[in-house]
Amino acid sequence: MKGFFKNVLANIVAIVILCVVFFFFFIIMLVFSAMGSDKSVVIKKNSILTINLKTNIIDSPTEEKNDIFSFNTQTKSILIYDAIEAIYKAKTDDNIKGISIEADQLNAGITQIDDLRNAIEDFKKSGKFVYAYGNGVSQSAYYLGSLADKYYLNPSGMIELKGLATEVTFFKDFADKYGIGIEVIRHGKFKSAVEPFLRNDISPENREQLSTLLNDIWKNTSTRIAASRKMDTAQFRTVVDSLYGMIPDLGLKYNLADKLIQKTEYDQLMRTKLNLKEKEKLNKVSLGKYIASYSDDENSGDKVAVLYASGSINGGDNYNDIHSESYIKYIKDLQENDKVKAVVFRINSPGGSANASDEILFELQQLKKKKPLIVSFGDYAASGGYYIAMAADKIYSEPNTLTGSIGVFGVIPYFKDLANKNGVRSDIVATNANSQYYSSLNGVTPYGVSLITKSVEGTYKRFVHFVTQNRKKTFEQIDNIGGGRVWSGTRAKEIGLVDELGTLNDAVKFAAQKAGLKSYDVSTYPKAMSPFEQIFKDLNEDEISARVIKNKIGKSNYEILQQITDQKLKSEVKMEMLYQIKID
Repeated sequence: MKGFFKNVLANIVAIVILCVVFFFFFIIMLVFSAMGSDKSVVIKKNSILTINLKTNIIDSPTEEKNDIFSFNTQTKSILIYDAIEAIYKAKTDDNIKGISIEADQLNAGITQIDDLRNAIEDFKKSGKFVYAYGNGVSQSAYYLGSLADKYYLNPSGMIELKGLATEVTFFKDFADKYGIGIEVIRHGKFKSAVEPFLRNDISPENREQLSTLLNDIWKNTSTRIAASRKMDTAQFRTVVDSLYGMIPDLGLKYNLADKLIQKTEYDQLMRTKLNLKEKEKLNKVSLGKYIASYSDDENSGDKVAVLYASGSINGGDNYNDIHSESYIKYIKDLQENDKVKAVVFRINSPGGSANASDEILFELQQLKKKKPLIVSFGDYAASGGYYIAMAADKIYSEPNTLTGSIGVFGVIPYFKDLANKNGVRSDIVATNANSQYYSSLNGVTPYGVSLITKSVEGTYKRFVHFVTQNRKKTFEQIDNIGGGRVWSGTRAKEIGLVDELGTLNDAVKFAAQKAGLKSYDVSTYPKAMSPFEQIFKDLNEDEISARVIKNKIGKSNYEILQQITDQKLKSEVKMEMLYQIKID
């Protein structure tokens, strides 16, 4: 009995200590949060709006990762919508005299860089200067910086201007070697998400669509870079093919940079541009601080809500990515909120679960009956990401968006050979003919394959049906441009998969116009998760393990690994595109 009370007391003490630790940890988080607040920012005269390494542009609040152990208050995550609005505001702000782009690496997607570029080009119409400086400059960072009036490079720097390429990883030999069987059922010869399990090389159909995509995107970006740097097409191709940007002297010779100078000299150059006296400070203001200087709490007037949907589509209730239960709640809240007069649904997703996509689409269709619903595409709106757009009154896409991929597939792994090689076998006792149509050891029965094939085909027909309704085309017309093929936003506009090429800001303005609003606020959904909420989320063992593995093997490879290992995904019919294209 004495030992029992001793153990109880020890447990109580441990719980008390844990509570005290969490209490002090919470206080520390509040202190750091307060320290990082920019509420008191005042923009001084002769200020320069700066886009630098501390600028992390994200498409959705759910993309923000609160690292609770780093206490990093320097890097700010900024929604692309807010970033664009800030640049538009700076154009007419007498205190902002110019923009300085100082980003060697840019934490932003291709369509986000497009939007930033468009906004800065508009800013230049004010007559204010735009300068850029680089050290080891990535291709995406140079894509943005190349529009500057002057581009300055460190004498030991480099510009990684190389064009686009994609590398597809294949697992067929790996699966064969270790006795992993994979049953794949798909509709669409272009549905390349399953190719890593079926082949050891890229199929002709996939090579065709990847080549078209890469060339579409590179044409859009390279044409703009060449025009900004005043190069003709042939000269620019030579510069890229020869990797001249990797050598600073060649970068200067071939007009990728205007001058090779040190960062201190660059700052002095801007001081001279502003006519600052020797002791006057050069005022640089980050995008985050500039936004904080003028942003106020939302008033009680009419609102246009932007509902962000970023990441893969899954069932369940979770904050990150797109989980159907969570989004059903968000959509119903927007439907019932009388202050919200119109909704813009911002999609940045390669797709995912067919069932979860269907649930989200249904709720959006109900929302559309009550108020305007405008869709805006980010980097990706493919497969399930395109499917959930089919409730829209109007669809805006960026030129470099990857969209379409109207196709369906199922991936069913099993481990019979692997088990047999290691002395593991199984036998089955069942009550009905198909009680065990699938097992992880024996795979899928012929009847099971037949049944899942019907499910895939039925889901594809349902997919095409909703597309025909929204795009006002026949089944045959959509089937001809479907088949799992992915298109750039530019081509999607040409073939009628989207209505307009435009930004999220364009979609918001149209939504307000359709709702008849002259004055309105823009509300963000879902609301950003606080660092304290992130603490408890990160304590989940599965979440921690997933992040570790994802960081080690990369996001795209991790998503393929999930197809094999995640029990929740094994039985699902999928609408998904598993590869990504970046301009880095």
